[in-house]
Amino acid sequence: MKVTLESTTRVVNLDGMPCRIWEGETSGGVKCHAYIPRIAAESGQDLSQFETELEEKRRPSPEVAAIPLRMLL
Repeated sequence: MKVTLESTTRVVNLDGMPCRIWEGETSGGVKCHAYIPRIAAESGQDLSQFETELEEKRRPSPEVAAIPLRMLL
């Protein structure tokens, strides 16, 4: 499965760990969201564009913004 994700401004705590919510879509067109605590790239390469793009965040969709914190495990 391939998923294309975009970072949002929403951060939630899962088991005491802050996780940013990323929203996206599978290659089959299914909308989804992911709770990502960390993201990294291999060192030894030019990471300037990666670091710049990592700072880009958009507002979450109304569906993700409305997820009640009590629903998170």
